[in-house]
Formats: sequence, C-alpha cells, structure tokens
Amino acid sequence: MAKRVTALDVAKTAGVSRTTVSFVLNNVEGMRISDETRKRVLKVASELNYYPDATAQRMAKGKTSIIGFVLRQEPDKAYADLFLPEVMRGISDIANEKGYHVLFTPIPPDENNKGFHKLIHERQADGLIISGPLAEDDELVQLYEDGAPVVLMGKLANASIPHVDVDNIESAKMAVSHLIKLGHKQIAMVTNASRKYTSCRDRLEGYKAALEEANIPFNEKYVVIGDRTPESGHHAMQSMLYLSPRPTALFIASDTVALGCMNALYQNGIRVPEDVAIVGFDDIPLSKFIAPPLSTIHLPAYGLGWGAANLLVQWLEEKQIPTHEVILETELIVRESCGAFMKGNIE
Repeated sequence: MAKRVTALDVAKTAGVSRTTVSFVLNNVEGMRISDETRKRVLKVASELNYYPDATAQRMAKGKTSIIGFVLRQEPDKAYADLFLPEVMRGISDIANEKGYHVLFTPIPPDENNKGFHKLIHERQADGLIISGPLAEDDELVQLYEDGAPVVLMGKLANASIPHVDVDNIESAKMAVSHLIKLGHKQIAMVTNASRKYTSCRDRLEGYKAALEEANIPFNEKYVVIGDRTPESGHHAMQSMLYLSPRPTALFIASDTVALGCMNALYQNGIRVPEDVAIVGFDDIPLSKFIAPPLSTIHLPAYGLGWGAANLLVQWLEEKQIPTHEVILETELIVRESCGAFMKGNIE
C-alpha cells in the first residue's frame, strides 16, 4: 500500500515550512503569505494528491463546520417520527449551501443534558438545533446562557432562546373548531407526546380553548396520551373504546399517532368518518394516502428545518442572533376522515 502523503511532504517539495502549508490549505486569514507561495503550495498539494486531515482542519479553523440536530426523544421514537424526513431535508439544504455537515442525535427526555454540553464543548458541533424541547429544561436554558449557539424547533415559555415554531395553540384550536362546526360535541383528544413537552401542552390548551369557546364542557377522560409512534396511538385508541359516551370525533395531535388510532378503529369495526370523525396534526406525506385520507393541520416541516438551520448558520457566521423568534403559518387540510364531504359542509 502506498505511503500516505503528509503535510511535511508538501512542505519539503514546495520549499516552505509545515506551518505555511497548514495556513494555506486551511485558508487561515490574516497570515502574510505571498500569492506566489500560496499558489506553489496549492500546486504541490494537488500534484501529490494531498488532502488535509479533517481533525487538523477543524483545529486550525477553530470550528467544526458541523451543526448538531438533536431530537429530545428516545431513539426508537425519533426514528419512527414520520414528520422528521422533511425537517431534515430543510436543515440539510441550508447546511449544504453554507458548507456545514449535520450531526443527528436523539437525546432521551429523562437523560441529563450532558449530551448537549458534550456536543458543544468537545467541539463536535459549532451549534445545535434542538427539536421537541421539554416544557421545563433548566440545563438547556443554562447552556444558552453560557453562550452556546442554540436554536429551538419549538419553544420554552419562560426562556428567550431563539426558536422557529408554529402557533400550536391556535393550530389545535383550528382543528377542534372544525369538528365543532361539523356538529360534534363529544370530541376526544389523543396527544402527540407526554405532557412534559411544550408542544403537547400547547396543543392541549388549544383543544380546551375551542371547547370553551363553543360552551362544551371539558372532560379529562376524553384526553388520552399518545407518544409519537403509531403503537402509542393504537394503545390510546383501545383504551378510548370503553369511554361512555364514546366520542363521535377525535383530534389526534400527531399524524404518526393517528395511524395507530385508525388501525385500532378498523380492527374494532368502527368506521371513519361514519362512526367517528378525525382530524390529525402535521400533514405527513402518508396522510393523503391512507384510507380514508386524513384531515389534518399542515405544518411546514421543511420550513421548520430550513428556518432553524438558517437562523443558526447566520448566528455562527455573523456572530450575532438575527432574530429570536420565527413563527410559521399552519393550514387546515380537509380530507375525508373528518366527514366534511359526507355532511356537505366544508369549512
């Protein structure tokens, strides 16, 4: 096997010091190196087929050119999340355009935040995008206050961490209000995640607000916890079948969870939308292809990823935060699962 060409080989052939080679190949600014020397080093490196070691490059530049994308979820739930691919595509498009790589890692909610600190302080990433923050996450707040570049997808109510999000309260209210306009009063909810997540709390608040506005009493028994996977939706729906009176409509705060709910209904001979109307949340690509097609709140998944990555890269490149909040619009997508077409009343 041929001997690997080193920076010292390039330096000897070009007649310069090894330090000069490092400065030229890593494009270190502020060094007084003539254009002639720079061109000679680059020519020799090309002729010798020399490529700088990635670790050495990072050390020379003082940056990794890596963005950490962290999901605050258990790995099995993170990889089951059908909303994720479009988010990652948005992040990747900005990262590729700006010369960054993306490091994806799930960090379970019950794990302490040393994972955040490790990603930043051990120089594995220049900054972090954190999706699905917990409603109470003091160590995450501390990380930001210590000066780490952190952007959230989602938000923390009592912190000023820069974030890109949607209005989860109003979006959930939109979904439930649609079911109310279709004549439903027995409306249950299956959450997208546990109540320790901000998104769950906000969507539950929107559900309650819609009921209150329509003078429909809130019934705690009508709220069942989902947990980001179809399996959790299946279990939630099985428990809901024993409610009395049984709901005539469901707001399911995650399309991924809704897949499991609809399967449980099918297995029990309960028809959608004839027996129970459903509105989901996310508008994952599969939503329009299941039977019946799922009415849902469209979240701009690509835009959330793109917006968070763009915000973080601007912060890293310009050394300042361009804005602390970006709120994207949502939209109610009416398909067959809510029964609007059957009732001839589309809102």
